[in-house]
Amino acid sequence: MTTQQLPGIVLGTRYASEFPELAVPWKAAEAASPTLLALNEPLAAELGLDAAYLRSDEGVRLLAGNHVPEGATPVAQAYAGHQFGGYSPRLGDGRALLMGELADGRDLHLKGSGRTPFARGGDGLAAVGPMLREYLISEAMHALGVDTTRSLAVVATGNTVLRETPLPGAVLARVADSHLRVGTFQYARSMDDDELLRRLADHAIARHHPHAADSANPYLELFGSVLRAQADLVAQWMLIGFIHGVMNTDNTTISGETIDYGPCAFMEEFDPATVFSSIDAQGRYAYANQPPIMQWNLARFAETLVPLIDPDQDEAVRLLTEALGTFPARYQQAWTAGMRDKLGLAEGVPDGAATDLIDELSRLLSATRADFTGFFHALTAAAGGDSAPVRDLVGSLADGWLATWRALDPSVARMAEVNPVYIPRNHLVEEALNAATAGDPGPFEKLLVVVTRPYTQRPGLERYAAPAPPGAAAHVTYCGT
Repeated sequence: MTTQQLPGIVLGTRYASEFPELAVPWKAAEAASPTLLALNEPLAAELGLDAAYLRSDEGVRLLAGNHVPEGATPVAQAYAGHQFGGYSPRLGDGRALLMGELADGRDLHLKGSGRTPFARGGDGLAAVGPMLREYLISEAMHALGVDTTRSLAVVATGNTVLRETPLPGAVLARVADSHLRVGTFQYARSMDDDELLRRLADHAIARHHPHAADSANPYLELFGSVLRAQADLVAQWMLIGFIHGVMNTDNTTISGETIDYGPCAFMEEFDPATVFSSIDAQGRYAYANQPPIMQWNLARFAETLVPLIDPDQDEAVRLLTEALGTFPARYQQAWTAGMRDKLGLAEGVPDGAATDLIDELSRLLSATRADFTGFFHALTAAAGGDSAPVRDLVGSLADGWLATWRALDPSVARMAEVNPVYIPRNHLVEEALNAATAGDPGPFEKLLVVVTRPYTQRPGLERYAAPAPPGAAAHVTYCGT
């Protein structure tokens, strides 16, 4: 009897080969007994990867970083970044490795794979809970239509990670269009090597924004393309109540994908000042601050591109400043379009009437602190004639607003397409992660099934659509390091 040979994975070395100045070849820490905890089979199929291979001993070792396919060159990427407003000239992948590029050009990247030269005193490891959190929330975000990195797998390493208490270790295998960040450009700019900076910008254009190559000023168009992608991304976050929690420039991608699901969470009670991160004491990355912070991050990106834009520095600054000034309008356009959809407004509804309706709704939600996701789901029912769920949330305060809105003949079908029934409710996420850490994957697996079909209401899942019970402790998230 012969044993069938499972197809392995071929990984490219494009980034490692083209940018040795921005990467350090490295190996993952040895996993004592790697065990697959979660495998994203639909994503594997999309990537052309054999799920049976990924479940094999060699495949699991690859997902933990301990098997390196022939010809691959895993590297820790170098980057700088502004963290909570303070500049750090050398950050980099302290506990992560770029394994290489998959056949479709996307990165395969590991998180929690051990110390690298960028570890800055950390152990380079990750625990099961935070890695499953990223898997769960990134896949929920994808299902919600948000541009995001994806999670391919989580592997338990069999090693112990020391945090406040000993915890089981894990590695996340993540897929992204790339891991280029604003911080990557900041690091390259700090090296005072305009040719390196130009090569990096050309790489970003070819990989993410190829139309920019045909522009009269390709690097100015690169900046504009990243700005538009990030304005649209933040609007996506705001429309579903997502709070990133750590919007540092090293977590701002050139592709426009959401990256790093550490201290992130979904807002339940509507409050623009909502913060979940344990380290964001000043509320820098609060819900309402996300759009202006993204513009601030883009200003830091603009600073790196000055040498490429125009030989006259003053003219380069003028052009970039002018482009940066388009961010608020682009964000507002994306946000308003999304809100019109959430309210089911037809194209024929004048912009002025829509804006007045949206502004009044914001005041109503702020006054009542209604559950954000629950309110819009209830509003979908109200569009069909049942106002009871809305009144349960905000009482009679909404009556006048509802009458004005209903007169515009909102579309139930459109609202149902964009207003989720289920999001990763914070108390349910913690419940699932605690159980998984203790060895019970059931609650995690059930929650994953629910949140990856967010728009389909199903009987028996009522607790997954409900906010945290009254009197529950305030939700706090941590970065997992």
